Amino acid sequence: LSLKFSSVEKYLENNPQFAKEYFDKKLRAEALSAAFAGQLDIKDTASFKDVNSVQEAAIIFELVQELQNSGNMEKSLHKVLQRLALILQADRVSYFMCRSRNGVPELATCLFDVTPTSKYETNLVNPQSEIVFPTDMGVVGHTVTSKKPQNVPDVTKFCDFVDKQTGYKTKCLMTFPVVADKDCLGVVMALNKIGADSFSAQDEKVRLFHKYMTFAQVIALQNHTAYMFNVESRRSQVLLWSASKVFEELTDIERQFHKALYTVRTYLVCERYSVGLLDLTKEKEFYDEWPVKLGDVEPYKGPKTPDGREVNFYKIIDYLLEGKEEIKVIPAPPADHWALVSGLPTYVAENGFICNMMNVAADDYFTFQKEPVDETGFVIKNVLSLPIVNKKEEIVGIATFFNRKDGKPFDEYDEQITEALTQFLGWSWLNCDTYDRLNRMEWRKEIAQEMLMCQTKCTPDEMQSILVSWNKFDAEPEDCDQKEMYKLLVRILTKYWKNNLYSFGFSDFPVTEFGLIKAGIRIFFELGVVEKFKVPAETLTRWMYTVRKGYRAITYHNWRHGFNVGHTMFCLLQTGKLRKYYSDLDAFAMVAAAFCHDIDHRGTNNLYQTKSASPLAKLHGSSIMERHHLEYSKTLMGEESLNIFCNLQKRQFETVQHLFDVCIIATDLALYFKKRTMFQNIVNATEPMTDEKEATAYISNNPIRKEIIMAMMMTGCDLSAITKPWEVQSKVALMVAAEFWEQGDLERNVLDQQPIPMMDRNCAEQLPKMQCGFIDFVCSFVYKEFSRFHKEIQPMFDGLNNNRAHWNELAEVYNAKMKAIEDQKKKLEEEEARKASGDGGKSKTCTIC
Repeated sequence: LSLKFSSVEKYLENNPQFAKEYFDKKLRAEALSAAFAGQLDIKDTASFKDVNSVQEAAIIFELVQELQNSGNMEKSLHKVLQRLALILQADRVSYFMCRSRNGVPELATCLFDVTPTSKYETNLVNPQSEIVFPTDMGVVGHTVTSKKPQNVPDVTKFCDFVDKQTGYKTKCLMTFPVVADKDCLGVVMALNKIGADSFSAQDEKVRLFHKYMTFAQVIALQNHTAYMFNVESRRSQVLLWSASKVFEELTDIERQFHKALYTVRTYLVCERYSVGLLDLTKEKEFYDEWPVKLGDVEPYKGPKTPDGREVNFYKIIDYLLEGKEEIKVIPAPPADHWALVSGLPTYVAENGFICNMMNVAADDYFTFQKEPVDETGFVIKNVLSLPIVNKKEEIVGIATFFNRKDGKPFDEYDEQITEALTQFLGWSWLNCDTYDRLNRMEWRKEIAQEMLMCQTKCTPDEMQSILVSWNKFDAEPEDCDQKEMYKLLVRILTKYWKNNLYSFGFSDFPVTEFGLIKAGIRIFFELGVVEKFKVPAETLTRWMYTVRKGYRAITYHNWRHGFNVGHTMFCLLQTGKLRKYYSDLDAFAMVAAAFCHDIDHRGTNNLYQTKSASPLAKLHGSSIMERHHLEYSKTLMGEESLNIFCNLQKRQFETVQHLFDVCIIATDLALYFKKRTMFQNIVNATEPMTDEKEATAYISNNPIRKEIIMAMMMTGCDLSAITKPWEVQSKVALMVAAEFWEQGDLERNVLDQQPIPMMDRNCAEQLPKMQCGFIDFVCSFVYKEFSRFHKEIQPMFDGLNNNRAHWNELAEVYNAKMKAIEDQKKKLEEEEARKASGDGGKSKTCTIC
């Protein structure tokens, strides 16, 4: 019994359950493998419309194998295009990839003129032979922008750009976008239906055709995803390594650029790149302009950067990466240098554009060499050139990249990576620029200090006015024996006798400023620190004279005030018996700091510095003037010929510097209110102690307590004029007030602000009242606690109370005067009121008898 194939087929179709059970039982994996292993060959293309499940599975399996075995997108896509040509019965099928260069989206041929029998190598387009056109051109371009398939039966009305390039005559076409999310990755184009005038609507509905297009999308998306992963990896590595190298080198911009660019070379995927550094000079020296202005030299007419600089590459660094790596640095490169001769770097420097060029040999605008540029045989094919722009938006260099390693043109992602690199390098220019400016500021500071020292430093003649070594020894002080110099100084200073220097009531008024210099030197001898710490006599003399010159000739905060504070510190240590808590080195540093505590005072307080936004206020956030005095003092210490601590050990010198910090910053009255309670606690703790050794150990064994007392001593010294005899104090108070009034005038005239009464000369009559308030609110606590702490300091507290009584008398006179004025004013007001009420509101022109 013979059965026809059609009958069997019909039976199986009508009994699907039987067919399933039969094939599950009979069809083994070996048979399936053998079926799928063979090359699918369907001769009748029409049968693609009616392929059965096994044939369809074989086709899909073949594509999956191809996709798995080949990492090459073009190769996998080529097989899909061959099948599409069969399915659609198209004369040829092509694939255009979408990309962007110079910010313009474009299409480029990737696989061209694919037929069912054509070879992959024939259809793959060489990057140098690509047909490229923008997406706003032709049907293919419209497919990209619309992201929809197009079926055009008559293409004569559309752009024939590609036909002109190839000589092929297109009659009809179909296009299909390959889309991933919102991006169009490419376009599949089928040309000229075989056996018909156009592609029909049925061609678009073939089931297998849609499966092939899905595979095309999967292949393109897989390739795009891998490529984007590579792009992001390269981008992150470029930024990471360039950042690492940029911050390694801050001193030289050329070395900074070189380190960063060389480190990231493997992530730039190009065969060569070249960096040209531009001269940043905007204006020529005047003597270079003379020949131009005289007409001897033609004025510059060449290209200029956007900010007006002449385009002048003063150095080029070439990175040759093909074959054996080589780096060439060319200072003052010639115009015919292989990277410059085309004119592209100059064009980029002039316009600031990013230029991405493919197939440069065919370009007419720039003059790229078509032959090898050097003995290595390197030929320029594709170029990407970018400006390196700093934070000031100045073009500082041009980076040019040559020939992508895979032969393709540089795309938008290469532009993004290199732009990120050049932008980062441009911004990093700020680091070197800032470092250079800091260096210049430091050099200017050193020069300014040198100039300052030249003006304020004690001259040899001034030193000889005190230390007469020329007359006594016929030699320079440095050449004399130190012991003889000490004896000479002591003899010279004998007129400044001990008893006067040891008195809290010492007055500087009878002594000249020059005499105060000698008295200051004598104080150090009285402390016994000169010989102990081997202070050279000439250094001590020079330092004291220089400190005196460092004080400005202002009304109150001048050298006399500086000396008085140093002298009071000496008295507190010696007469007040506070020295027992401190070492000789401490005493040496404390007195020296007291002499320097107001050096270079400007006659205005910290608040005025802040209000006027002076450079000192910007430099020092708090304790403005005090920090300036401290810096000035340390500057003197840093000068070898002025360093009275030059023979100390390093540890000792560090201690001295710290004590200077404590003493000078402590003179800021804003800090006084923070430390007074701590000082009072120390006084309260020591007052009940009957054993002097116990009290001494309680303080001297604790560095913090020593510093608190030291800081309060500086406050007591700074305010000590308030404790002097009335004849002295009354004069000093007027000098202080006069300086305050001068500041008040500045506030009124310069800052356009109303000064407080203490600074207002219009409130001068209130001085006694304000003095009483100052004594009660600030001064009284200091000297009362010190008199409790050490009875030897009682004279200062007594002097304060005596002066307060005098000021109170004057204040009462002022108050009585003000009361009399107020009473008189009140009396006049009452009289005026009485007169007004006595008239009874009668008319002055009309009366009734």
